[in-house]
Amino acid sequence: MLNIERALKQDRLLRALTGLNRKAFDALLPTFSAVYEQSLLGHPRQRAVGGGRKARLGNPQDKLFYILFYFKCYPTFDLAGFLFEIDRGQAHHWMHRLQPILEAALGEKMALPERKLRSIEEFVERFPGVERVMIDGTERPIQRPQDPEQQKLNYSGKKKRHTRKHLAAVDERKRVVVLSKAREGKLHDKKLHDQEDIAGGVPDEIPIELDLGFLGVDKQYDNIRIPYKKQKGGELSQEQKAENRALSQFRVVCENAFAGVKRYGAVSDVYRNRTEEFDDHLMLTATGLWNFYLMAA
Repeated sequence: MLNIERALKQDRLLRALTGLNRKAFDALLPTFSAVYEQSLLGHPRQRAVGGGRKARLGNPQDKLFYILFYFKCYPTFDLAGFLFEIDRGQAHHWMHRLQPILEAALGEKMALPERKLRSIEEFVERFPGVERVMIDGTERPIQRPQDPEQQKLNYSGKKKRHTRKHLAAVDERKRVVVLSKAREGKLHDKKLHDQEDIAGGVPDEIPIELDLGFLGVDKQYDNIRIPYKKQKGGELSQEQKAENRALSQFRVVCENAFAGVKRYGAVSDVYRNRTEEFDDHLMLTATGLWNFYLMAA
């Protein structure tokens, strides 16, 4: 079995295996343990304490390490079973058993992004002190669907492969504050935003920075900053080019946030799980882990 104690003693190794350093791991463990214990209520034991075969994931620390390892390295269940000396069926069971607990623990820590902003007041209460917001889409590759209709829906012309897409809002501290539900890769960023209307939940005094994939949103709201688009046969002025460069420098924070989330292989590698809509839960939990790392590390 993996030497968990050795990993916990080396920050570099722990980050490589779980995505968190020791400080963040220790900060998350009590909440994770409490949520796990709460989940056992209403499920009486079949054996007395100490009976049966000794568990490989025998304590909350090992369980937290296992689910974080799955998110960071995204192993197959055969590989996870081999590394933790459990059956592949048990590896599958524990991943699906612990993922909702990790998600709930991150919710307790206020690290999960909002799924939809219902009002400006909700944004102000939930995210006080935010100075600017960047909105962009991010995609993750999936296996080619067998169904021809699903192939068309999930084929991204931008990525030239089959993907699932999320729309996210990021603040100036690289924190993901809003994350949409997973949608088909074919859907355009502007059309997805029209359906989600993330900008509508942001106060007017907070600037919202977008790229040209959202062209048209600037006509709906006064606080939108979007690059100038060169007209066919025309040229941008030096001032317009300078403004575009400055906006790109500001918006790189959004790309840095996406890169931080996609340190987790569970949301960057080709998706291979079969549970319906589980890709959405993986992305939500991974963004929560990134936000928590920013808070606790």
